[in-house]
Amino acid sequence: MPASADSLGLYIHWPFCASKCPYCDFNSHVAEAVDHDRWRQALLSELSYFANETKTRRLSSIFFGGGTPSLMQPQTTAALIDAAKAHWRPAGDLEVTLEANPSTADANRFEAFRDAGVNRLSLGVQSFRDLNLCFLGRGHSADEAIAAIRLASETFPRFSFDLIYGLPGQTADDWNQDLDQALALARGHLSVYQLGIEPGTAFHRDHVQPAAEETGAVMFEICQQRLSGAGLPAYEISNHAAPGFECRHNLEIWRGGDYVGIGPGAHGHLTDDSVTATIYQIHSPERWLTAVEGNNHGTAKRLALSPDQRGEEILMTGLRLTEGIGRDLAAGLDPVGLKRMLEGGFLVSDDAGVRTTATGKLCLNEVLRQLLVA
Repeated sequence: MPASADSLGLYIHWPFCASKCPYCDFNSHVAEAVDHDRWRQALLSELSYFANETKTRRLSSIFFGGGTPSLMQPQTTAALIDAAKAHWRPAGDLEVTLEANPSTADANRFEAFRDAGVNRLSLGVQSFRDLNLCFLGRGHSADEAIAAIRLASETFPRFSFDLIYGLPGQTADDWNQDLDQALALARGHLSVYQLGIEPGTAFHRDHVQPAAEETGAVMFEICQQRLSGAGLPAYEISNHAAPGFECRHNLEIWRGGDYVGIGPGAHGHLTDDSVTATIYQIHSPERWLTAVEGNNHGTAKRLALSPDQRGEEILMTGLRLTEGIGRDLAAGLDPVGLKRMLEGGFLVSDDAGVRTTATGKLCLNEVLRQLLVA
C-alpha cells in the first residue's frame, strides 16, 4: 500500500543515554546533567517551526526515539504530544510510540508516560541472557528485562521489544532459548536485529567479530519460521507483528510517507508540489540547541531529491517490506538486473508488484545493487 499523501509522521529525537552501548551508531550521548526545561522549550520551538510549514496535514503518528527517550521528563513528553495535536489534525487512532530501556522501567514513570498520551512502548531488551547483556553493554539484567516487559503489558495498550542475534559465539540453540522466552512474553509485535559492527562504534574499534555469516543466516531462518508459526509474521525484514499490531509510524515511512524530524540528528522527508526534500538536523546536541534558540530550528541541510533519487529511496525501504513495491515503481528498475533476480529466485513478480523471497531477504543489499545498476 502506498503511503497517504495527506498523512504526516512526527519523529522526536532525545539524544541522551545513561551509557553508550558498544554496538550503537545512533546519535546518542552521555551527559552529566540535562537542563530539561531548556530542552523542552527547544523541542517545542522546532516543532512549531515545522508545523507552520505543514499545518494542513493530518498527523498519523508520533515516535519518540533516541538515545533513551524514557529518560525524558514525562511532562516534556506530554507538552510535545499536546503541541503536536494542536498544530496538526490528529488522526483518531493516533499512534504515539516511546522507546524505553528496561533499566528505566518504573510503574509510576510508565503510568506518567501513558497519561501523557503514549499508547505504544518499545523496549530495548536485546537478550534474555545476562552474559550477552553484559557483552552488549546493557544496563539491565535478564530478570529486569522480563519485569519491564510485564510492566509494559500492564500499562500500555500496545508494546514491543527488541532482540539482537548473531553475537560472537552464539549458537542456534542459544537463539532458540531467547525466542522461547520472547514468545512467552510478546504480545502483538517483536523486533529482531542481526548484530552489525558499524564504523565509529566501540565494537568496531575493538575489532569485534559477530557470528559467522552462515550462523547468522540459520538464526534468521529460525526466527522467521518460529515467529510466523506463533502468529507474528514478518512485515519488514526485522519486524514481526500480528495483523493490526504493526508499527504504523515506521510502516508509513518505509512506504515512502512524509515525516517531520525534530531534535539533534533527526531526519525528515517533506513533499511539496511533487518534490520531496530530505532534511537533516544538526547532529551535535549542544550546537542544535544553540541554533534552535537563535533561529527556532536546527536544520543542517535540506536537499531536494530528483525523481530517480526518490525512487531509489522508496525501493530500498520498500523491498525490506513483505508487501514489496508496486508495479509503478518496479517499472523503473534495471531490466537486466530484475530478470536476473527473478530467475535466481531472489524476487517474485505478479500483478501486485515485486517482492523479495526468503532467499532474497538474506542478501538484500546485493539484490538492491543489481536492481539499481542502470
